[in-house]
Amino acid sequence: MRIRIIDAFTDRPFSGNPAAVCLLDGPHWPHPEQMRRIAAEMNLSETAFAVPLLAGGEADWGLRWFTPVEEVNLCGHGTLATVHALQGDGLLGEGWVRFDTRGGLLRALAEADGTITLDFPANPHLPVDTLPGVEEALGRPVLAAYETGALADYLVLLPDEHAVRALAPDFGALTRLPVRGVLATAPADDPAAGYDFVSRFFAPAVGITEDPVTGSAHTALAPYWAERLGRTKVTGYQASVRGGLVRCEVTGDRVLLAGRAVTVLDGTLRTLPQV
Repeated sequence: MRIRIIDAFTDRPFSGNPAAVCLLDGPHWPHPEQMRRIAAEMNLSETAFAVPLLAGGEADWGLRWFTPVEEVNLCGHGTLATVHALQGDGLLGEGWVRFDTRGGLLRALAEADGTITLDFPANPHLPVDTLPGVEEALGRPVLAAYETGALADYLVLLPDEHAVRALAPDFGALTRLPVRGVLATAPADDPAAGYDFVSRFFAPAVGITEDPVTGSAHTALAPYWAERLGRTKVTGYQASVRGGLVRCEVTGDRVLLAGRAVTVLDGTLRTLPQV
């Protein structure tokens, strides 16, 4: 099985968010536990598996994503990395490529200059009371809190960019919260820096202490900041150690997420795990 590590939402190696990508011959998936154990071996926030589908259907490829712990319903950087691999192998036709996923039908467009645009469903930001224990887990008071619908993450607003960058959470306490992950955000200190807002994402409950750049999180962040800023196009910077920019456009109930990717490793998995 060929397996690649691709840094997503960046144009420089060893930055952005790394995902492992396996393009399979298909049409059948490996056993789910095999895929999960491969993801655990790779030990990245996500490992993506894609299989070609029969021509003439609603989708061109089946796509699944696994953390080291479990399969997930939506992953932005894993999808972007998969499209980058498909483009590199000459497996993309003209126009949008369509993926059948647990998160529904997703589309992506790869341009000649390397820019990849993902078409994902938007997720809501529904005001809620501050979750007991979240401020203690983050080590910071929060200004407002939101649920994110099917995304199942907990979005919290902090006062400024410095507060987001300075977070040093108690991961054990975060794991005990009844959510998939906690997404902290704040307005950019200086929009002239090239981004409108910053964020960080923590999901130790699913094996991700801190995700470097989270495309799926921007399906809630983009509508939130677009509403606050009064425009449909916004750019987010995820302020992890690796960091990465996500260019977003809200179009009705969809969000377009744009970025680039770089392949840093291309190898062969010589043994499949036994299940």
